[in-house]
Amino acid sequence: KKKTVSFSTMPNDRKINSTAACISFMLEGCELKKVRSNSRMYSRFFVLDADMRSVRWEPSKKDSEKAKIEIKSVKEVRVGKKTPILRSNGLSDQFPDECAFSIIYGDNYESLDLVASSADVVSAWVMGLRYLVSYGKHTPEAPGTGHPSLRTSWISSVFDLADLEKSGRIPVSRAVQLIKALNPGMKTSTIELKFKELQKASERPGTEVACDLFVEAYCELCTRPEIFFLLVQFSSNKEYLGLKDLLMFLEVEQGMEGVTEEKCLEIVGKYEPSKEGREKGYLAIDGFTRYLLSADCSIFDPQHRKVCQDMAQPLSHYYISSAHSACLLEDNFWGRSDISGYISALGLGCRSIELVLWDGPEGEPVVYTSPSAASCVPFRTVVGLIDQHAFAASAYPLILCLVVRCSAPQQRLAAQCLRKTLGEKLYLEPPNPTASYLPSPEQLKGRILIKGKKLPPGCEDSEGEVSDEEEGWELARRLGQEDREAPEGGGPRRVRLSRELSELVSLCQAVPFQDFESSRRGQRYWEMCSFSEVEAGRFANECPAELVSYNKRFLSRVYPSPMRIDASNMNPQDFWKCGCQMVAMNYQTPGLMMDLNAGWFRQNGACGYVLRPAIMREEVSYFSANAKDSLPGVPAQLLHLKVISGQNLPKPKGSGAKGEVVEPYVCAEIHGIPADCAEHRTKTALQSGDNPVFDESLEFQINLPELAVLRFVVLDDDYIGDEFIAQYTIPFECLQPGYRHVPLQSLAGEPLPHATLFIHVAITDRRGGGKGHRRGLAGRRGRRVREYTSTKATGIKAIDEVFRTATQPLREATDLRENVQNALVSFKELCGLTPAANMKQCILTVAAWLLHSDSAPSVTLNLAEQYPPMEAQGPIPDLLRKVLTAYETVSAVPLGLGSSGDA
Repeated sequence: KKKTVSFSTMPNDRKINSTAACISFMLEGCELKKVRSNSRMYSRFFVLDADMRSVRWEPSKKDSEKAKIEIKSVKEVRVGKKTPILRSNGLSDQFPDECAFSIIYGDNYESLDLVASSADVVSAWVMGLRYLVSYGKHTPEAPGTGHPSLRTSWISSVFDLADLEKSGRIPVSRAVQLIKALNPGMKTSTIELKFKELQKASERPGTEVACDLFVEAYCELCTRPEIFFLLVQFSSNKEYLGLKDLLMFLEVEQGMEGVTEEKCLEIVGKYEPSKEGREKGYLAIDGFTRYLLSADCSIFDPQHRKVCQDMAQPLSHYYISSAHSACLLEDNFWGRSDISGYISALGLGCRSIELVLWDGPEGEPVVYTSPSAASCVPFRTVVGLIDQHAFAASAYPLILCLVVRCSAPQQRLAAQCLRKTLGEKLYLEPPNPTASYLPSPEQLKGRILIKGKKLPPGCEDSEGEVSDEEEGWELARRLGQEDREAPEGGGPRRVRLSRELSELVSLCQAVPFQDFESSRRGQRYWEMCSFSEVEAGRFANECPAELVSYNKRFLSRVYPSPMRIDASNMNPQDFWKCGCQMVAMNYQTPGLMMDLNAGWFRQNGACGYVLRPAIMREEVSYFSANAKDSLPGVPAQLLHLKVISGQNLPKPKGSGAKGEVVEPYVCAEIHGIPADCAEHRTKTALQSGDNPVFDESLEFQINLPELAVLRFVVLDDDYIGDEFIAQYTIPFECLQPGYRHVPLQSLAGEPLPHATLFIHVAITDRRGGGKGHRRGLAGRRGRRVREYTSTKATGIKAIDEVFRTATQPLREATDLRENVQNALVSFKELCGLTPAANMKQCILTVAAWLLHSDSAPSVTLNLAEQYPPMEAQGPIPDLLRKVLTAYETVSAVPLGLGSSGDA
């Protein structure tokens, strides 16, 4: 069933863009469903009294004076199913979360639970009520009267600057360009249509507009209701954020630490457009919108924009960005070789490039992978290009994977070219026989490593025979150059290798893979194996733990199946989860697989190296890539996503015949180990234009966060077939919590100007071993078998004896942690918050209750304690007592609270 949630569907086509509009809507009244404790719902007409002191409803069996709630008695207004009545099983599936809200009122904290026809109606009531509650006992003046607002004054000043003739009117064309300049991405046709509507409504047609009409058009076009709703939640006066309001928003919602008022003033100075706002330290709706859209508020953690991981680990402990056929611009057999492919790959931080050397027609080697000999590129040209661009995007080592298909004389020319062109960059030092692991990326900075075959130690000749690799022979057969038959008995092919080329290979000596036991016994750390996609896939399915263990010490490279004649890509996650460091991708082929690869390697300053999870590096650790549930010793997490809205979404390519109608939905995908792979989608926003509102919550359980990738895909819902609009891929570890904009990209990974998704991100610990749920705690108690971490025998008696004694402490730690997590969720639910909330939000909620109470119950918080106790002074309402009891349960176990991740 499709559903739209759009702020443009307000009654009478009203768009809420100010608190005045909210209160006007409440004064007119509307029908809401009142939910009783027996889970029955009754339709009632709710209206705000003309004096704005009470909310009434009718019909009612109560006396008319009792069928009301006084504004001064309201403690809190909650959005969503945040009370026990709305969370009850009888109602949970009858209406969406975004259509429910509750008014908490009176000294006993009673709740009036209501359900509206749409999220826009909820927003109008909640914004208006919060505005009125903030005035306490002082009734505000009627909205829309008095001096002009900060925003109106600024827009008027912008108009005055554009009014060159000082006539009080400007041409419509100039007004359109002015609004477009203030809001990049907005369509000219949308602005022109709005002016025509307003001119017709005010009976002022013509080619010019006055200041009041310009202000009205700007406010209607450029106010995003979902951001205005957010501002109202945190604003002291409901029209702008003061420095304290902004500081509270940054700390509580955005998860920022160490925020000062000076920092807030800096943000105001950078994003608030009005001079008055900047001088007084006010951030109004336009400045707040600009801030939320800025790079300072990006979903991508800025710490990850530079190298932030330990780069002193052995080379085998990193994933390495690798290209397969970087020179190709199209597919494997009909594409053309072009050196710009190498420039592009290196510019994206690729640190491993494959070069297949063939005999050239003019006596020097060439590189080509297309059947056409005319498309080949001279090897010296490619090496010169690599020398020029090798370290443009990353200073860390570049690995050239040489696959030799040329004669020995041309191999010598290739070796001379590499030495002469690359010079000191070429790493030629022999491996240290006393070491156990490869050097680190930090030690190899600025160096180029050659991966290839070496002559046997006993060979003294200028050339000799070595076993060949399978990679490249599929192409050779198509080129008609396969003149070497496989030896009898099915052994590996043999090829001639020149000493000059052999001597260039040091730390990345290519050797054939026998089996895991042989590698464990005899493979040296500087030797590495290449696996075809099919072979690596078989190992990943049949013996994943052995492959993970093998990759702790040795480098492995996985290359695409030769059957991929269209240059399509394998899923790199299938091999990353087994620890394979180098998964060679066809960079020239866009799509899901390249999105995962590009997104993954952004997380460490896009340097081409990503440190693998500790569970894949440590010698004494066990990990199976095909785990279907939580991992021992790795705390699972819950990812709470709220997809709120989209901005300036482009039409799908080739969809001109559909006209202007785009009906998008958002699909959120988690890629990682099998236990984490999941996909959820929002409902379709019907007839929503370029700026749809989704307002839908999604939840994922992440068992191995270090290997998880989140991908957003925006699709156009069409009965023939859903069409791609945009995507964005980000590693889980790079997510920033809070309200964020997602910068959308095209299928080829290019930024789409001004196209974004507005979302809210929260990450919490998973509660005690079960799958994540969004509903209350009550339905889960006692129904889940608690999972305890256990130890795995190593077969070494001394070690097993030591770890056997850890079983009971591990069990106690699990109980401690999960009991605290359960108490935390109970505490949050009693505060009317979701499990994704943090402790600051809970404490602020309790404080707000106390401040808005006439009876003024007193609660003390002893900040001198490491885990501050909260104690009541005198009599308090029953709900508040339950909240304090839940808090006491949490803080009574300091160790558990400290490790819960929410404190």
